[in-house]
Amino acid sequence: MPIPRLRPDDTLLLVVDLQERLMPTITRAEMVVHHAGLLVELAGVLSMPVVLTEQYVKGLGPTVEPLRSRLAGAALRVEKTRFSGLVDPVRAFLDRSGRRNVLVCGCEAHVCILQTTLDLLGAGFVPWLVTDAVGASSDPQIPVALRRMEAAGAIATGVMSAMYELLGDARHDAFRACLELAKQVRRE
Repeated sequence: MPIPRLRPDDTLLLVVDLQERLMPTITRAEMVVHHAGLLVELAGVLSMPVVLTEQYVKGLGPTVEPLRSRLAGAALRVEKTRFSGLVDPVRAFLDRSGRRNVLVCGCEAHVCILQTTLDLLGAGFVPWLVTDAVGASSDPQIPVALRRMEAAGAIATGVMSAMYELLGDARHDAFRACLELAKQVRRE
């Protein structure tokens, strides 16, 4: 069995539910949003598609401003009420993309991230959990959810690790741009 690897031409980014009224309840919310923003910029630099979900916008509000301005219409946005982000429009987009690796970031680890990841695995995708860009309202929920997802077959990574794996070589055309992003990764 081949070892899963991140490559820009076979990877896309899924940003799950980083919304205005939810983020005040999330521990380390600023770091999660910051790192998700770096992933959005990375996707732009490497020409990777971005999908963004929003859970019950009427109640939780839209995606937080720092991400909205970075996306500027470059992502597919899907409103949902299901906890899983693998709703029909997202699944159709993933299928059309032909990409099997899905970088997953957002909230909450033990609810929408967990259910999205399990559904991605069930549909034959390879979810990569960007752990320093995943949050929850209760810190103790995060490691339990991550262990469950990894046991099911998801792969844990970090923003910086994913960035350098996607580049693969310091001679990559996007290395300088990514180096500037890497310098912004928080080490909290």
